[in-house]
Amino acid sequence: MKKQQRQEDIVKTLRASREPVSGTALSEIFEVSRQSIVQDIALLKAAHYNIISTNKGYIIVDPPPREKIFKVYHSHEEIGDELYTIVDAGGFVKDVFIIHEIYGKIQVNLFLATRADVDAFVAGLEEKKTSPLMKLTDKFHYHTVEAVSDSILRGVEKSLQEKGYLITTG
Repeated sequence: MKKQQRQEDIVKTLRASREPVSGTALSEIFEVSRQSIVQDIALLKAAHYNIISTNKGYIIVDPPPREKIFKVYHSHEEIGDELYTIVDAGGFVKDVFIIHEIYGKIQVNLFLATRADVDAFVAGLEEKKTSPLMKLTDKFHYHTVEAVSDSILRGVEKSLQEKGYLITTG
């Protein structure tokens, strides 16, 4: 397992636990040394994860998420890259929705937090030969994106804009 994936999984493990998780338990789960876990925790703290060390283990304290809706446009082939752009900037892709001229708002939960989540979603589209919602609205669609801070949401917005995916209004 690569270090970045392990760190993402450590965060998921801490978020899923109702009790502190010891460094020893994490080292057993991820089959690495206790020192590797200590280093991973230090890097996660540096990346602004609010991880607290207690005498019983590690806990993560997440602030209430911030949320922003982004209107985007891209080709079918760019779906993965668009979603990578969001999660790589620290965003959590809560959903995708369109505003259809006849049916109104059509919304589907996505819950994508990592590149692995994006890969699974894109593979599911390909395996099932399913058309994405954006096909109904000539590639225009919206994503609700959550993040732990407004600065991360600004980073998501900037990254989408740089790649030409973001549609600005007004």
